[in-house]
Amino acid sequence: MQLEISDMEQTESNTNLLEQINYPADLRRLTVTQLPEVCKELREDIINELSRNPGHFASSLGVVELTVALHYVFDTPYDRLVWDVGHQAYGHKILTGRRKQFCTNRKLGGIRPFPSPYESEYDTFTCGHASNSISAALGMAVAADLKKEKRHIVAIIGDGAMSGGLSFEGLNNVSTAHNNMLIILNDNNMSIDRSVGGMKNYLIRLTKFTTSKRYNRARYRIARLLSRLGLMDEDRRKALIRFGNSLKSMAAHQQNMFDGLNIRYFGPIDGHDVTNLVRVLNDIKDMEGPKLLHIHTIKGKGFAPAEKAATIWHAPGRFDPETGKRIVKSENGQPPKFQDVFGETLLELAEQNPKIVGVTPAMPTGCSMNIMMEAMPKRTFDVGIAEEHAVTFSGGMAKEGLLPFCNIYSAFIQRAVDNVIHDIAIPNLHVVMCLDRAGLVGEDGPTHHGVFDIALFHSIPHLTLAAPMDECELRRLMYTAQLPDKGPFMIRYPRGHGSVIDWQCPFEEIPVGKGRKLKDGKNVALISYGPIGIIAARAIEKAEAEYNITIAHYDLRFAKPLDTEMLDEIGSRFDKLITIEDGVKEGGIGSIVTDYMNDHKRHLQITRIGTPDNFVEHGTVDQLYHLCGMDEEGICNEIDRLLKGH
Repeated sequence: MQLEISDMEQTESNTNLLEQINYPADLRRLTVTQLPEVCKELREDIINELSRNPGHFASSLGVVELTVALHYVFDTPYDRLVWDVGHQAYGHKILTGRRKQFCTNRKLGGIRPFPSPYESEYDTFTCGHASNSISAALGMAVAADLKKEKRHIVAIIGDGAMSGGLSFEGLNNVSTAHNNMLIILNDNNMSIDRSVGGMKNYLIRLTKFTTSKRYNRARYRIARLLSRLGLMDEDRRKALIRFGNSLKSMAAHQQNMFDGLNIRYFGPIDGHDVTNLVRVLNDIKDMEGPKLLHIHTIKGKGFAPAEKAATIWHAPGRFDPETGKRIVKSENGQPPKFQDVFGETLLELAEQNPKIVGVTPAMPTGCSMNIMMEAMPKRTFDVGIAEEHAVTFSGGMAKEGLLPFCNIYSAFIQRAVDNVIHDIAIPNLHVVMCLDRAGLVGEDGPTHHGVFDIALFHSIPHLTLAAPMDECELRRLMYTAQLPDKGPFMIRYPRGHGSVIDWQCPFEEIPVGKGRKLKDGKNVALISYGPIGIIAARAIEKAEAEYNITIAHYDLRFAKPLDTEMLDEIGSRFDKLITIEDGVKEGGIGSIVTDYMNDHKRHLQITRIGTPDNFVEHGTVDQLYHLCGMDEEGICNEIDRLLKGH
């Protein structure tokens, strides 16, 4: 039985040592024997706070000991900690001067959801998504070397981020560039869903061969002794590494990938033993050359429900910290979520069309492709956190006659723009790319807002761009996209609930490039693109009553190809036009329509509504719509200005 929100009373965390820590310098005044208690209190603090103010839960619980050990051993912020997958970093925020402000996490005007250099000098690099830490840390390490700064650089990569192509590119460069950086591989066998692919399997095999503690201690001591004696110049160091790697490979009957790249490998060790972590970090931090420490952690560590169901507890919403019961608002009578309509519709289409396959980069649950994955496991592919590969992999299947539906969050397909152009659009391959979380997504902030896809993709030849206004339109567009000879097809839709309860409408083909007139009018025309048209319709109703006018409402449906007949009708009938979209104004629908009208000598007074030319911060979607003038009030204000000639 789910609890009602009012049933849960807020509880104060019972902390002692944590109360004394405002910054890592305070932490470093404690003894090593006090650190387990700090970890216990820090974990309790995260649990209690996130039970009231939801966020990314299980990942931060899994790295509590690592976070404490890193700030204890290294002189932060002078030494650089580069987090990868920012939802691991709540403990880091609490220990670096933001404990009192942590209750504002993800709230409008509060601290940011992920590490940001704009917020704190302890946040060394932006890390909202995944796989960038090694490359960024290497850049910092090279810069420190060139500037002759004795600065430790540590990259912390985990939650499946090692499957991303950028991490491999970084490793390749780390192995050849002169640097002393340390890579912490936080191996918890998870991203949001369970990790997949060869890297996961490799780490499992690597773990089975564990170098003895006696061997590791001897190696550490020999290396430090040679260094003190001045016998560890670059050539001798590399020779010693190669000799040690050879012995290890002979004993294990396999080559360690990291050792093979001349990156000194240590581990795997228990990532929840904070005192041993401190010892190992102190042993290896001053060693010359690149190093990788492989630690094992449990996502959700210390909170039993999260340990058992890490996917659910990745971002669980509010919950009772005592019982572990999630506090879920009733969704009875609400329209379904767009992602669930996608998942159910994809399975229906796949049952009818044997060519359809599903592809997702590590988001089967988030995008609801798990529905098809459970029913047709051989026709669905989770490729891990690898958006570029997901697109090109889909292109390869399409070249051989399959019909991939590749679902990628809008903010994450930004990494695959070249792949869309080079591997899908140029060869004109029939791949359906479904962009989930398009538009402003709310509390996850600027790294996750899906506001750039229209501007990024509308100029690419062969590509069809579409946006459904509601769930039934999503079903019709998905049906249309899989019909023969449609070529590359991209459908964007937002996070969360739509507007239609009875969404299981019959499949119907929508003519590609044809919009629709939802309502006629005489004074002003309004063009909307996607579900924001629902808000526009309500604003039109209010404005008509207030100003005694009539407003024509058009649903563009397709950003490419454009419905030129509809635009010509608008250009010939109206002298005032408003465009509205859940995306950037610069280069978006408003710009596309304005360019068309100018090219065809249609002289209209055009007002564009969309996100401004800056990165929109975090807050609820309603709050952000209001700030950007994209809610009913904002639309009505623009109608008022347009009527007054402003």
